[in-house]
Amino acid sequence: MVILAFETSCDDTSVAVFRDTVLLSLVTVSQIAEHAKTSGVVPEVAARLHANNALGALGEALEKAGVSLREIDAVACTANPGLVTSLLVGKTVAKTLSETLEKPLLWIDHIEAHMFANYLERDESDIRFPAVCLTVSGGHNEIYLWKSMFERELLGETTDDAAGEAFDKVAKAMGLGFPGGPIISELASEYSGEYRGMFPIVMLGRDSLDFSFSGLKTAVKREIDRRMALNVFEGGDPDGVAATLTSVRSQTRQDSPLPRLGLDDMREIAFEFERTVTEILSRKLFLAAEKVSTKNLVLAGGVSANDFLRKTISDRAEKEGFDFVCPVSKTYSQDNAAMVGILAYYRLREGGTAHSEA
Repeated sequence: MVILAFETSCDDTSVAVFRDTVLLSLVTVSQIAEHAKTSGVVPEVAARLHANNALGALGEALEKAGVSLREIDAVACTANPGLVTSLLVGKTVAKTLSETLEKPLLWIDHIEAHMFANYLERDESDIRFPAVCLTVSGGHNEIYLWKSMFERELLGETTDDAAGEAFDKVAKAMGLGFPGGPIISELASEYSGEYRGMFPIVMLGRDSLDFSFSGLKTAVKREIDRRMALNVFEGGDPDGVAATLTSVRSQTRQDSPLPRLGLDDMREIAFEFERTVTEILSRKLFLAAEKVSTKNLVLAGGVSANDFLRKTISDRAEKEGFDFVCPVSKTYSQDNAAMVGILAYYRLREGGTAHSEA
């Protein structure tokens, strides 16, 4: 069975081709350079770039896979959630191809696809049920009880910002680039001090499985403002910030003034912030597992690419006898069409269809 998959839920145009569970090709066109100019995704700009990139990505994916359109057995596409204008581009292309080729079209749920990214390059038996799955990205933050392959129950979700969004906003507050996650993580890895617990670990109650990152984000912004006030300078370059940040930060906004934070300040704030977010996420995940009495843990979503989060959960899981899986590649953590295609395969194999377009 040859499956053609599309993912355009936000700012990456991605196309994948599968033969059953084998990924033949994955082509993802990034929009980071465009959105770095505004330190965030502008929906109208993202949609225009998807429209410009979709057919080129499709042609490249087919060529790399060595597959023609005539050989496609099914088409799959992310339907929701996501940016409406971005989703519309992918859905239009997928629907047009489905009707032209007279092949079935599967509408895929974006969050469920992130969960299924854990099946990529793995045996089906590697995912054990019931499991608790933490899905964490820029636009969503949930904990699910994953009862069986196609049965999940929402246990908790964010009441405001998602963790990935908080990373982006903290990076922006420090005058750095977009997306914020990789930049914050790199700065944090360069800090040599001890964790001091500078920021609040917001748990929303002892038994709550919901998340809130708005208070943490505000606390970080206050600390940034406090240090900026102490470090105000007239000209010059304190601590060699400009030179040292050049490698990061190829993604640093080129049209913004030099950040008024010393490099040591940036490193410490990034370190404390990343560890605070990780503490919240990991505590909630293990609390959920305790509540539903399972030893199976799954991590999914864009923030699952964070090395410190992966290691923290993995180390505790190993110590306490949990089975833990996360995407085998950071590429599969990010928005990509491979996760759409693998979910479509298992849906078709079971004789079902994906979520409705609505």
